[in-house]
Amino acid sequence: MSVTEAMTSLGIVTTSLSHKAGGLFHSVRHSALALSEAGLDVTVYGVEDDHTAEDLDAWAPLVPKVFPQLGPSALGIGRGLARAVRYGGHDVIHLHGIWQYASVAAMDAGLPVMISPRGMLDPWAVANSGWKKKLAGWLFEYRNLRNATCLHALNAAEREAIRNFGLKAPIAEIPNGTDLPDLARNVPRPQWLPDDGRKTLLFLGRQHPKKGLQELLTAWSSLAATDSDVTTSWRLVIAGWDDGGHETGLKDYAKNAGIADVLFPGPLHGEEKDAALRHADAFILPSHSEGLPMAVLEAWAYGLPVFMTEACNLPAGFEKGAAWRVDAAPDLLAGELAAGLGKPDISRMGVKGRELAAGRFAWAPIAKQHIEVYEWMVNGGPAPACVDPGPAE
Repeated sequence: MSVTEAMTSLGIVTTSLSHKAGGLFHSVRHSALALSEAGLDVTVYGVEDDHTAEDLDAWAPLVPKVFPQLGPSALGIGRGLARAVRYGGHDVIHLHGIWQYASVAAMDAGLPVMISPRGMLDPWAVANSGWKKKLAGWLFEYRNLRNATCLHALNAAEREAIRNFGLKAPIAEIPNGTDLPDLARNVPRPQWLPDDGRKTLLFLGRQHPKKGLQELLTAWSSLAATDSDVTTSWRLVIAGWDDGGHETGLKDYAKNAGIADVLFPGPLHGEEKDAALRHADAFILPSHSEGLPMAVLEAWAYGLPVFMTEACNLPAGFEKGAAWRVDAAPDLLAGELAAGLGKPDISRMGVKGRELAAGRFAWAPIAKQHIEVYEWMVNGGPAPACVDPGPAE
């Protein structure tokens, strides 16, 4: 069945259209672009924030519909958003992210709706600011989730978390994807990164407590005291935007712990981000909770060995030898970093990661899976292979 025969118009609803959304900015944007290239008429809806204007061109050739923010930014209310979605002439609505007003706009459209929680139903995420989420749940989110035509899990762990939350709707298990950069292209070294012979262990993402950065610095301080060979041959770089003032505490801790040479270059986007990934030697994400982190997929696309926790929900990385398993607990993390960074063949992990990015996480086949699910949501019939139909009544 062709796209034009089954459905032609997809409305994608999210809150932030900028890098303020962290990994969602990249995953939702690339998914929308891949679906558009596959033949769908895609309209993206979002709420204006402080960074929307600078990031809007990244959606090209799509032109998202942006709605003025109304009230506190945490609520994500866009003036006129719900009405625009309802009268957008779409066949299917796809909501990315929950617990904010975008859920109301998607739910009120009166159309088949796919909901991507994006890790926001994982136990750690549900417990974080738990009372606010319970309030949002009672007001609208529980009803929104129960009424979804289809839920979307990025991996098996998220599918299990959705079921454990008590939701019985069908779940499509489809991963995020990533683009592959040309690694042969010569890009100058970032000015903030000294060329002193030390290798670079890079974190690049939102600086938020769930990312395990405080634990990482504690482990790095322990390494500096007990295994200085690691910290003299490797440099730790924590790059990304500061979410809620977390960075100040991290910098103060690093200074007081005697590891003041840890670098904090701030937010990196576009060419700056590309240069950082090209000149890194390994990537780390010691997170407490993730859906399916775009940061890891991008690191693999750049051929970087990855150090990550099981909470990153990318078991294929461990299975294929593309990642080194670490814990968020600082005492364990220190030893695991010493063992992994000291491996003479560490670059082999990066080769395996590049292979994973080029195969399992390519955008074109991922877009095809989404389209098959959208068509099924509109027309019924046998569920696609990626869909768990849910418990029998």
